[in-house]
Amino acid sequence: MNNKVPEVTLYFWIIKILCTTVGETAADYLNSHLSLGLTGTSLVMGVLLIVALFFQFYSNKYIPSFFWLTVVLISIVATLITDNLTDNFGISLVTTTIIFAIALSITFSIWYMRERTLSIHSIVTSKREAFYWLTVLLTFALGTAAGDLVAEQLKLGYLLSAVLFASIIGLVAIAYYRLNLNAVTAFWIAYILTRPLGASIGDYFSQAPSDGGLGLGTSVTSMIFLITILGLVIYLSFLRKKEGPTELVK
Repeated sequence: MNNKVPEVTLYFWIIKILCTTVGETAADYLNSHLSLGLTGTSLVMGVLLIVALFFQFYSNKYIPSFFWLTVVLISIVATLITDNLTDNFGISLVTTTIIFAIALSITFSIWYMRERTLSIHSIVTSKREAFYWLTVLLTFALGTAAGDLVAEQLKLGYLLSAVLFASIIGLVAIAYYRLNLNAVTAFWIAYILTRPLGASIGDYFSQAPSDGGLGLGTSVTSMIFLITILGLVIYLSFLRKKEGPTELVK
C-alpha cells in the first residue's frame, strides 16, 4: 500500500502542534463538561479513537482527514491516560514520565528489531502502521506527563515551559541541519517534544490568569485550534487532489 503518513513539511509540524494543543484543552473540557468523570470520558474517547483507527487502517493510502482526526483523538486519549494515572491512581508525574519513557524505548526497540527501520517514510504495511500509532500514543502520553511536570510540579509556568521546549526543538533542528544528526532520530526527538510544547501552549491560552494563563478557557481555546486544524487539513486535501496520487513507496 502507499505510505500512510504525510511528508514531513512545515504544515506537518504546525498541524501536529495544534493537535497536541487540542489534546490538552479538549481533554480538560470534556472531563469538566460531559459529567462522565475522568474514567467515563476516557472510555468514550477511547471508543471514538478505535473507530478512527479502524478507518485509518482500512484505507490503503494517506487521507488527510482520517489521519489528522486520528492524531487529534489519540492526543486526547493520551492526555486522559496520563490524567487517570495521576488523578485516579495517585501516581506522580515523575513516575509516569519514567514509565512512558521506558515504554516508548521498548516500543522503538521492538519496532526496529522487527522492521529494521523507524522511518515514517516506510509506513507501507499494517504491522509498521501499528507500531507507528502505538509510538504516537506513547509520545503523547510521555509529553503530557513531562509537560505537566515541568510547568506545574517544577513551577516553571506554562509560557516559560513552551519557550523551553521550543528552544530544545530548535537545538534539534540545528543539530540536524548543521551537525548531520540522523534524520529519523531528529524526527522522533522533535515529535516527542512537540507534545509538551503544544500542551504548554494550550494551558497558557486556557488557564486562568491567576494560574499563569490568558484565561480564554478550554472551550474557546479548543475551538480556535480545531478550526485552524480543519482549515489546514482542507487546504492540504485540496493540494493533494490537485497534485494527484503519490508514488508507491518501495
